[in-house]
Amino acid sequence: MKNSLKQSTNRINMLFKNFKTILSVLPLLLLFFSISLSSFAQKINYKIEFPAPQTHYTSVTIEVSKIPKDKESIDFVMPVWAPGSYLIREFAKGVENVKSDSDIEKTAKNVWKVKTNGKSSVKIMYDVYGFEHSVRTSFIDASHAALIPTSIFMYVDGMKDEPATLEIEKPSDWKTISTSLKNKDEKENIFDIPNYDILADSPIEIGNQDILEFETAGVKHSVVMYGKGNYNKAKITKDMAKVVEEATKVWGENPAEDYKFIVHNSRYGGGGLEHLNSTSLVVDRMSYGTERGYLGFLGLVAHEYFHLWNVKRLRPFALTNYDYTQEQHTNLLWIFEGFTSYYDELLLTRAGFVDDNYYLNTLSGNISSAENKKGRHVQPVTEASFDAWIKAYRPNENSGNTTVSYYGQGSVYAAMLDLMIIEATDSKKNLDDVMRYLYDEYYKKQKRGYTDEEFQAAVAKIAGKSFKSFFDNVVYGTQIPDYATYLGYAGLKLMVSENTSKATLGIRTSESGKNLKVRSTERDGAAYKQGLNVDDEIIAADKFRVTSNGELAEILQYKNVGDEVELLIARDGLLQTLTIKLEADDTKGYRIDKIENPSKKQQKVYQKWFEKK
Repeated sequence: MKNSLKQSTNRINMLFKNFKTILSVLPLLLLFFSISLSSFAQKINYKIEFPAPQTHYTSVTIEVSKIPKDKESIDFVMPVWAPGSYLIREFAKGVENVKSDSDIEKTAKNVWKVKTNGKSSVKIMYDVYGFEHSVRTSFIDASHAALIPTSIFMYVDGMKDEPATLEIEKPSDWKTISTSLKNKDEKENIFDIPNYDILADSPIEIGNQDILEFETAGVKHSVVMYGKGNYNKAKITKDMAKVVEEATKVWGENPAEDYKFIVHNSRYGGGGLEHLNSTSLVVDRMSYGTERGYLGFLGLVAHEYFHLWNVKRLRPFALTNYDYTQEQHTNLLWIFEGFTSYYDELLLTRAGFVDDNYYLNTLSGNISSAENKKGRHVQPVTEASFDAWIKAYRPNENSGNTTVSYYGQGSVYAAMLDLMIIEATDSKKNLDDVMRYLYDEYYKKQKRGYTDEEFQAAVAKIAGKSFKSFFDNVVYGTQIPDYATYLGYAGLKLMVSENTSKATLGIRTSESGKNLKVRSTERDGAAYKQGLNVDDEIIAADKFRVTSNGELAEILQYKNVGDEVELLIARDGLLQTLTIKLEADDTKGYRIDKIENPSKKQQKVYQKWFEKK
């Protein structure tokens, strides 16, 4: 018994000793296996240079290394669009001088195939011309480079999810690189790229920009200012922080990491494009000095920052994963852009930059714009969302008759839904709760976008009732919302005025020198029905020479509905005379007023709408 026990003890000691030996070498074993595994992983390295930025070119090199021996070729693909801007832009049109250190062949409009020929690494080199000043495209000149990555960098087909590095060789007189990409090994010009989607969503500003900083909502924010502007540094950082705080309150958390506002101050401003941890803005450099201009700037900041959640993380199901080679259609842009437009106005009110009367006037204007569009009787807002790729960004002279804006129409419908939810929940819930629920359920839990049906279900879940009729008839149809009922929930009324006594041709004109041309005709208006066409030059009205819209309006102001006007026009270089019977102007004016003596329930709805405590 003693010997047996002693033998067992010896075995245990031996096992423990062996176990300690294994533990001591485990880190080395893990390192060996990680090195072995990484030796089989293909690596991607991007490099970008600016040998002559005044020519508006940049040179790009992409190297793929550690290629398996059995891989015969690699396809390099240039995206055709930029996320957040729903138009095929054909970025390959700016690419030229494509070369490789191996055999290369262009196989499609935006695809280059490089044969490996048994080599473990291959390179592709090309130049990109960038001279389009917008938030959706790249612009390069002697003073700076503003890069939208999908217009600059190809991706390796089948390797979009692979990590990569980016090296930026900037001209010696450019001091700063601003991007949301993280530096690699603390090197100021080399960046880690977790995957191509991150690169695509990280605009890059290189030059001598002015950088302002503030911290709020637990996140460091940088305002990267290119170009001169009449901004007050202390004021804009303080006010932008308020916008950030109000946006964060809607969602309950802030997922940003070292967020960057990249602002291009130019002679002619406006526009913005959202990204994962940054945004690109174009602002009129002198707009900071007027109340209207400054509120416009803060509204743009609010809009693009709200996209930090709504689009960049919470997405339509169709945009769960980006396909950079073709359109990705969704019915839901009226939510992702329209709701964002709604909140960019509402947040300024909640932050105290404007009062609720200012917002009500803004909403009145939005309703007026939406309801006076002839296209609102033709195109549902969901169809406008789906057809953004072919209609919204490619308008023509007939667009006003056939389309609506998913921005403007969507913002109006968001306001009505908000009031409907507040009323249905006895002022306990609002649209904020719907957005938070969608964010938690689909972005955080299910890690995907949501569908049309899932959005409606989320609204019903929060409201405790279905709004099927509203969705079926208004959102997916062309029925006018019941504004009186919805606004009435908050003790408001919509005042509608008409000007049916005014006689009109129903046209819009453009002036060029001494020429007055028809730019568009309104559906079912006098010109539309009686044959005055777009591009017709109006030379005279009732035998009086006209060279401007003001001169034409002066003649028409003495006419009544049903009167005729004789127009001498030139069409395709040929003169002819048209006699047009004038019709009534059916444009309506909209104004939201507060009712006298609202009930306590209406007051509660109103207070909840603006989140007044």
